Amino acid sequence: MKKTIIYVSVAILAGLGAGYLIFGDRSGKDSTEEHMHANEQGEVWTCSMHPQIRQPEPGQCPICGMDLIPSVTDGSEVGVNEIKMTKNAMALADIQTMVVSGNGEKSSAEIILSGKIKMNEETTAIQASYFDGRIEKLYVDFTGQQVRKGQLLATLYSPNLVAAQQELITASSLKESQPALYAAVRNKLKLWKLNEQQINAIETSGRVKEEFPVYAAVSGTVSEKLASEGDYVQQGQPILKVSNLGTVWADFDAYESQVANFKTGQKITVVPSAYPSKEIQATISFVDPILDTKTRTVTVRALLNNSDGTLKPGMFVKGKVQSGVTKPDGGVEIPASAVLWTGERSLVYIKTNPYEPVFEMREVVLGNRMGETYPVISGLESGEEIVIHGTFTVDAAAQLQGKRSMMNTTGGRTSTGHDHGVMKGSMGSNSPLLTEESQAEANTLIASYMELKDALVNSDPAKVKEYSERALEKLITLRNKSGKESQPFYESLQKNLDGMIKSPDLKAQRDTFVVLSEQMIRVAMEIKDKSQDLFVQYCPMANQDRGAQWLSWEKEIRNPYYGDAMLTCGEVRRKF
Repeated sequence: MKKTIIYVSVAILAGLGAGYLIFGDRSGKDSTEEHMHANEQGEVWTCSMHPQIRQPEPGQCPICGMDLIPSVTDGSEVGVNEIKMTKNAMALADIQTMVVSGNGEKSSAEIILSGKIKMNEETTAIQASYFDGRIEKLYVDFTGQQVRKGQLLATLYSPNLVAAQQELITASSLKESQPALYAAVRNKLKLWKLNEQQINAIETSGRVKEEFPVYAAVSGTVSEKLASEGDYVQQGQPILKVSNLGTVWADFDAYESQVANFKTGQKITVVPSAYPSKEIQATISFVDPILDTKTRTVTVRALLNNSDGTLKPGMFVKGKVQSGVTKPDGGVEIPASAVLWTGERSLVYIKTNPYEPVFEMREVVLGNRMGETYPVISGLESGEEIVIHGTFTVDAAAQLQGKRSMMNTTGGRTSTGHDHGVMKGSMGSNSPLLTEESQAEANTLIASYMELKDALVNSDPAKVKEYSERALEKLITLRNKSGKESQPFYESLQKNLDGMIKSPDLKAQRDTFVVLSEQMIRVAMEIKDKSQDLFVQYCPMANQDRGAQWLSWEKEIRNPYYGDAMLTCGEVRRKF
């Protein structure tokens, strides 16, 4: 009986084991196959900065740490250079489109100018010394001090004035016999700005005054102190500059391409940065007839009433001018957010299928920017639908599929199998990064980047951290002088510099340097007056064989991604 129970138990266990091996393993296999099939049929997640990154599920980019976004579906049933996106990708990337239209009628476009408050030179006076002498006492001795006309400014000791007073005393005793001599001496003192009362006091007292007062000729604010107590000044030498700030100038920089839109007498709305809710209505009083050849700008000026003293010279202001322009070629205008700007070409993405999210890149010719829009000269017709938000995401998807894109004008991939247009794609933007005011700061940022790069060449992580901190300081200064539209780019650049500083080792620093270099190449592209030649260099083995670029001042290759291990691995791609 016991043997029978044992045999039955063994048979049951053997049957269960065989069933698990046959069915359980198949079930797991089927589950795995279903999961793999789901991944194949599901969405691919990629990075908008690095479209070469492709993952089957959401997460963060392993290069820059940005959140991944859904990529496109397969390119079936679309044209050679068209791309098709899923509805989910459209929603997550917040891709928005609009149908362009226009009627060619005269419209009012708003032009935005940047400028500063300056002193009104017409109300600025120089308080000078009318005779040689030493300043014994200066009663107005700091800038910003208020002075009134007739106020005592200083006392001077003047040997020439002492001698002239003695001549007056002597001539006064001979005025009956030599009236011409007497009159000449008095006139001499009058030319030194002594009044009748002062001259008569000297003549009556018969005593020479060793220190003579200097009085303010105008009322206003001391804007510059040009002499100090104890200085010896010559006749006509300035002592103080006095400005009347009851009126001030608002000087704006208008680019060469905008000059035709401005004329004297035109209305302009001035908004001080210190008081963004305050709008001052003014009139353009002056358009500089001479173009500044360094900045390629012309000064446009408005005279502002400043009786309450709220406008301080040096304040930043914006000017808004309504300019009537005729829209060319049917009057088509598009939002500035729709344009991908490469420095040489202006690109937009057209929705080619009104019922499906299918897009294709098109090059357009634009007129001068008018506020937040561009007039289209050629390339678009009324009734066509374009992407106005999320344009860069669509372009990244085009790069990922090897279609025509911002940095890939012909489509397809290179012979090495790496889509270098993808790496360069991170340099694109909807608008310029640098203003005229930030060009110098951009050069100093490049210099700090070069120190950082050399530290990577020397495989010195401590120096990499030190130079990254220096570069971060330069970047913050650059951000403060840059426009609002470029802030997202600089925020990303700042995060990468923070990453360089916080990276635990040299390998992590080099991984972060891949994206940092792409961003710095973008900055270098916009510097008009570079301190010296710049070379864009490339190593195909860096970045896990995906390739990576960097900037250098020397043509000779010194690879920051490998240091001494492969110091000369790479090639020169471009020279600025």
